[in-house]
Amino acid sequence: MSDYRQNYIDGTWCDGGAGRTDVTDPGSGAVAGEQALADAGDVDRAVQAAARVDRAGALRDMRPMDRGRIVQEIGRYLVVHRDEIAGLLTREQGKPFWEAQREVSGAALYFEYYGNQAATVEGRSIPLGGGYFDFTDNEPYGVSAQIIPWNFPLEIASRSMAAALATGNTCVIKTSEMTPLTGAWLARAAEAAGVPAGAVNIFSGWGHEAGAALAAHSGINQMVFTGSVPTGIAIATAAAQNVVPCVLELGGKSAAIVHDDADLQAFENDIRWGIYFNSGQVCSAMSRVIVHESCHDEVVDRAVKVARSLSVGPGMERREAGPTMGAMASEAQRDRAVSMVEQAVGQGARIATGGRRMNIPGAFMEPTVLTGVTPDMAIARDEVFGPVLSVMPFRDERQAIDIANGTQYGLVGGVFTRDLDRATRAARAMRAGQIFVNQWFAGGVETPFGGYGKSGYGREKGREALWNYVQTKNVAMKIRG
Repeated sequence: MSDYRQNYIDGTWCDGGAGRTDVTDPGSGAVAGEQALADAGDVDRAVQAAARVDRAGALRDMRPMDRGRIVQEIGRYLVVHRDEIAGLLTREQGKPFWEAQREVSGAALYFEYYGNQAATVEGRSIPLGGGYFDFTDNEPYGVSAQIIPWNFPLEIASRSMAAALATGNTCVIKTSEMTPLTGAWLARAAEAAGVPAGAVNIFSGWGHEAGAALAAHSGINQMVFTGSVPTGIAIATAAAQNVVPCVLELGGKSAAIVHDDADLQAFENDIRWGIYFNSGQVCSAMSRVIVHESCHDEVVDRAVKVARSLSVGPGMERREAGPTMGAMASEAQRDRAVSMVEQAVGQGARIATGGRRMNIPGAFMEPTVLTGVTPDMAIARDEVFGPVLSVMPFRDERQAIDIANGTQYGLVGGVFTRDLDRATRAARAMRAGQIFVNQWFAGGVETPFGGYGKSGYGREKGREALWNYVQTKNVAMKIRG
């Protein structure tokens, strides 16, 4: 694969009507590659191709088990090329090489899982008495439009692409202009697996041009978006003009409640994964720790130890799994996170460690721990999307829940305690789509994921995600004697 990536539309590699853009390696500041940019005309061609394939029934009329085998084959292709894809992913996104390897493996797992699920999307019969035969059928929507973020460009694209294909939809996928390069591997995988030409279209482009054109296109039948709240609102508004249903995953400000009986030694590992994995650029990151006042200082000390233990630098130099952290995805993202820390300090928060740009080439920020944070501060309410942990004390369960629920978001939450009753009460009371008990990021591709409030609506992952890609048709038949 060359340093210049074209778009993939209707089974053909092509240049973009909006020209090209350089893709910067945030780990060095060097150019990692060049990407073709789609314009509204390119978007229209991609949608028309996907609609043509859908009308022809190339996927929807296929036996589900056969369709599932094709979906699984896409995942196997990614596994075979894992290290090559991971190297490109590290260069365009900044994460350590070993984290990129995990992302490729995670992407492949979605194709394996949903390929296995393809034949399980069944209807049901409804008894209406002897004179009728009534049944339901779950039909694919048709053209699934998917707008992908830059933090996990391969894995999030695979999450929606696998579920859409498994249920018989065709796909039009717009990658982020910040991390577009690995998208070509999904197109190549689809080709190798035998996906019909035009059933999968993958291109990059500016959000205000290609993204807006895709969301507003009258030829799409369903929209999937992961990203910020303002952009999600704009996309949902555009799609609503054509009465197109959306699945929106819009980020979070997730909290871990740590009680006085929690295993704090084990919790150190949750801090490492919860806020410093992918440099904190995870929608379900553990960005707030709400800890009982009796163990607040110990948790701060442990968090500082974790932050200071991390080796931070270029992802390609961090090839083995361990206590490492790479660059943020861009200098703009890094500067925004640093600015939010500075604002918090101005409001009375204290830096226990980190908080600054690193004096090396690339978009690096020190792993950060803040104390003295209060629930009314912006750092406690707004998504940082960076390696910044805010620690806040609580006195009793009710206060902890109130703090945890005190933001506009509701994506995930966590509770750490040895008391099963206490954990169950917290799980019921926290307003979030997924609750982790005694391990952050517990679960997997099999478990549903999605938010409350401004974290969005609809569910990704698990069997629940399949229902986003099908609509129910009822058939009622009069039986004549």
